[in-house]
Amino acid sequence: MNAPFNKFLYIGFLLLGLYQAIISKDYMQAAASLGIGLAFDPFDPAQKWNERPTWQKAVLIIHLALVAAIFGFGIGLNDK
Repeated sequence: MNAPFNKFLYIGFLLLGLYQAIISKDYMQAAASLGIGLAFDPFDPAQKWNERPTWQKAVLIIHLALVAAIFGFGIGLNDK
């Protein structure tokens, strides 16, 4: 897949996940959508991790932390 198409998919899943978390309050689906979004690297997918700029690494790590937080929040809300 080429990078411009990946950017559209990444942004689409990001927006879908935010919609599901904020509007629908479906945190498990939001975590799944945001996690799928990570599969579509919005930056150059051919570039190795060690060669990426720090800000790109930070964006992806923060995104992963957001997925984990929403997933944990969703599990916590469903814990009875």
